[in-house]
Amino acid sequence: MFYFEWQTWRKMTRLAWREKNPKNRRQLLVTLLVVVPCVASFHALCFFLDPILFPALRRTEVRAPVFILGHARSGTTLLHRLMSKDADRFSAFRLYELFFPSLLQKKLIRCFAALDARWLGGATLRRIRAWEERKFGKTRHLHPMGLTEPEEDDGVLTHSCASGAWIVRFPYLGELDFYYVDERPERERRRLMRFYKECVRRQLCLNGGDRIHLSKNPIFAGRVEALIEIFPDARIVVPFRNPYETIPSLLKLMQVAWRMRRWNEDEMQRSLHVLAEQSIHTYRYPLAVLARHPETPHAIVDYAELVAEPRKVVEQVYQALGLPMTPEYAEILIGEERKARAHETTHAYALAEFGLRADAIRAELADLFERFHWEEPPAPRAGSRGLTP
Repeated sequence: MFYFEWQTWRKMTRLAWREKNPKNRRQLLVTLLVVVPCVASFHALCFFLDPILFPALRRTEVRAPVFILGHARSGTTLLHRLMSKDADRFSAFRLYELFFPSLLQKKLIRCFAALDARWLGGATLRRIRAWEERKFGKTRHLHPMGLTEPEEDDGVLTHSCASGAWIVRFPYLGELDFYYVDERPERERRRLMRFYKECVRRQLCLNGGDRIHLSKNPIFAGRVEALIEIFPDARIVVPFRNPYETIPSLLKLMQVAWRMRRWNEDEMQRSLHVLAEQSIHTYRYPLAVLARHPETPHAIVDYAELVAEPRKVVEQVYQALGLPMTPEYAEILIGEERKARAHETTHAYALAEFGLRADAIRAELADLFERFHWEEPPAPRAGSRGLTP
């Protein structure tokens, strides 16, 4: 059955009603009261039809999936896209597929794309590419996005009102929580994760049931126990990067997204405060869970090494996860190495811009600073506050 978080939907609707900006309030209410119910109902119908129309789905199993998780801006996207190049081995969600969780929907879209290429000369595709540029062009320097690029599969939960993507439209962290899934009641947690597994199973049936699901989700750092619970044979990769770089970078990304939507500044600051606190948990929690589950194959990745020697790091990840590397993929990695080395952003965000104190962050993560030999940031400007904005 299609999963829907009624409680979260009701909470978001109440928050939308109290929104002071008339344009934002109107758009949110239309989305929640009209778009979401209609789209979710359509998804539910297609979900129901999937095993009837495609008997192969019943025989598809999710075996030993790989989950890349950790703090946002720590190299999860880079590693995910490098490993996605091993296309004969891995299956991953592309961005557009996240909004069509049903196998029936995915097959119809691929059929239409084939017809467009053959009979319309790709006219529809060209219009989609133009829309894509208008939609994502302004923020690609912060996070590269494209409809056909591998993307965070948490997005498949969007119309279930269970995806962290809703935070972009609702800067109400503290009132809405999509991160701390492991702290939810067992029944609620299991229902969510079983539905997610069903979405993964449909993607595998589409791409080939013999492949391995490859997932990249920073927000999954708050549900590592749930992942191991639902996928007992899961394999986990956790990249680490200097928090002096990742935390202000994430806050800047969210700040830009919220200001583009003209959200109230006070609400934004409160949410940035919560997000900064959550960042410490994101660094700590995956390691704590993996320590409780030594049987779970996992790899720890240093972002600096990933950027400097991506081929070597990917080889080490494969070895840690028990994945043999084919000669064909090894050749692909050689070609991708130059691109990967250009991944490191030229954008730097000062801790003081968000009122963050370097010494407070270091105190919280002292052992990780020693482990990864992270360098100190430039001296803070006057007026900087504690750990959080």
